[in-house]
Amino acid sequence: GTAPFIAFAVIAVAYLKASGAETLLARAFEGAPARMIVMAALLGGLSPFCSCEVIPFIAALLAVGAPLGAVMAFWLASPLMDPAMFAITSGTLGYEFAVAKTLAAVSIGMMGGYVVMALSQTALFTNPLREQPAVGGCCGTQKPFSGKPDWAFWTQAPRRAIFNDTALSNALFLINWLPLAYVVEAIMLRYVPAEMIAGVLGGDGLMPIVLGALVGAPAYLNGYAAVPLVDALLAQGMTQGAAMSFVIAGGVSCIPAAIAVWALVKPRVFMAYLSFALIGAVAAGMVWQAVA
Repeated sequence: GTAPFIAFAVIAVAYLKASGAETLLARAFEGAPARMIVMAALLGGLSPFCSCEVIPFIAALLAVGAPLGAVMAFWLASPLMDPAMFAITSGTLGYEFAVAKTLAAVSIGMMGGYVVMALSQTALFTNPLREQPAVGGCCGTQKPFSGKPDWAFWTQAPRRAIFNDTALSNALFLINWLPLAYVVEAIMLRYVPAEMIAGVLGGDGLMPIVLGALVGAPAYLNGYAAVPLVDALLAQGMTQGAAMSFVIAGGVSCIPAAIAVWALVKPRVFMAYLSFALIGAVAAGMVWQAVA
């Protein structure tokens, strides 16, 4: 059932990579600080680029004095949503859930960014970088986000090669993860008592939402594998609010996203990042519970 959404996700990400759309990301960090935060949150919530890929870029921005508020906005929003995740979430959990998660990602990014901007002169956020930040990653250390996008990428052989390589690597990634995730979903639906899930993560009130956020961090595999898991939990009685807090808290605190932040900034800034994620996840869960 989700195969058409997966195919669209693979093609969309490959097109954005081949066209060089990541160069637009640099524009989020230009202009007034308040504007930077909005743009960084928007682009973070829409960009299809992995956490390790932006480490050299963010390290360079912080080193030359880019506002930490804009960087925090991008870091919070980036792991929560991208075109591929939006397509797969829409196919499994519904279009409304995917839109709500996107809005939550951008809102949490803006919330964290503006709080950091307001407290930028305090001891918590002064000198945020580690002495020797790690700027490497699985995507290499080449100069990131340079040049201009070329939307008609198929006219150039190197860009066509990027499209093919990206499509293949993303397809293999999803083929590796999603069958496992759907098998886990089937096992949960068949063998895990629905009453147990409903008893812990069901019902009204704030507690299921808070528990969803707290459970999300350790139980989260990645943004794609989490979708079938949440689908199974919902079928067994998990509330909509707890589902939203689960995917938000788990997305920000998942290992790739957290490592990208930990590699560059001091522990106090990293803890602030996790705190924004938890608070934002609970708030998003409460709002979604009220409107779903």
